[in-house]
Amino acid sequence: MDRLGAALAAMSDPTRREIVDRLVQGPARVTDIAAPFAMSLNAVSKHIKVLEKAGLIRRTRQGREYTLELDPVPLEQIARWVHRYASFWDQRLDRLQAHFAHRRQK
Repeated sequence: MDRLGAALAAMSDPTRREIVDRLVQGPARVTDIAAPFAMSLNAVSKHIKVLEKAGLIRRTRQGREYTLELDPVPLEQIARWVHRYASFWDQRLDRLQAHFAHRRQK
């Protein structure tokens, strides 16, 4: 799988999106990331490993604590890829709006 595909696959899971949302605020300890989830630390760690493998987060160790930090580069790649389709959807929406405006005038 290429880097974009790995990032898209990693972001497809709601738990992983929540982890990324939290890390947008700044680095955090793994235990702090895991705290709000109703799952085991081991389960959260599996999600973290998927995000690490996709290059979305980096883990550093300070003593016995692991800190996670967001790497925005894969998110920028996703945004650029999605943006390529924005004009397509804008054109479709414009046509749809014109269609309904025309129908209201009749």
